[in-house]
Amino acid sequence: MADRRLQVFHTVARLLSFTKAAETLHMTQPAVTFQVKQLEEQFNTRLFDRTHNRISLTEAGMVVYEYSERILSLYTEMSNRVGEMTGDLRGHLLIGASTTIAEYMLPRVLGDFKMKYPDVQVRLHVGNTDKIVHMIEDNSIDLGLVEGVVTNKSLATLKCCMDNMIVIAPADHALSEQQTVSARELLDFPFVSREEGSGTREVTMEYLSQEGVDPQDLHITMELGSPEAVKGAVEGGLGVAVVSEATVLKELALGSIVARPLNPPLARPYFFVYQKQKFRSLVMDEFLEFSKERCAKDFLTLPKQRGVIRS
Repeated sequence: MADRRLQVFHTVARLLSFTKAAETLHMTQPAVTFQVKQLEEQFNTRLFDRTHNRISLTEAGMVVYEYSERILSLYTEMSNRVGEMTGDLRGHLLIGASTTIAEYMLPRVLGDFKMKYPDVQVRLHVGNTDKIVHMIEDNSIDLGLVEGVVTNKSLATLKCCMDNMIVIAPADHALSEQQTVSARELLDFPFVSREEGSGTREVTMEYLSQEGVDPQDLHITMELGSPEAVKGAVEGGLGVAVVSEATVLKELALGSIVARPLNPPLARPYFFVYQKQKFRSLVMDEFLEFSKERCAKDFLTLPKQRGVIRS
């Protein structure tokens, strides 16, 4: 494998943080510092300036960073070319996924991918859509999977599958008497929302605007950071919410909530996102194809659950 010291240095230089580099590499901070110190001793010069709890690249550090990018990229290309010749898929892949996708879709995909390619090491970072896009932008991860449209033109996107959005309410709620729920009817009830930066929140607010409803007119009683927290609040009678249908299969089967389609229906795409200019490894290409096929199959075959009325 490529010189470990160079990989560690490259990560620190890219993030300009020993702490963040340690988290990204799953190493301790002293271990990261030691690897960089060894590289500095090899070149007999400082690669970083350290002042006021901040670091920056020295002139020599900038030269090493430039060459390390080329060396590590070439190493990846070499590994993939050999893998193509031998049919042996191995390597590392850093993936980021927004919360809903990471909790309800990716575990099955990653499990099946690991069974098919046991020599590929996949690491998963979880955050809301904004966080995952930022991680792609600063090159902290190779590939992201998010719930909304990405506006950064320097990033490439590839649609994975479509996700149906539904309204959920407590089991004994008045909405259980209806077949569907309109955007304007959401204004009649306390509303449980995801946090700012969430793809679910973004697509919900955009939908309301398109239907002529001002999102600020929603009576938002809670803003929560995960689908599980939203579902718990709804089960507790604190309001209604708009969520992915895939996140509530268990609750619908248990009858602890009811769910109704929006009218008109609301579906959102899941997108893969990655750097346009970054070399796409064989591992990444294979994961893209594998997960796209698997995710589309899963969402097309969602079981019909008690509590969901489809017109």
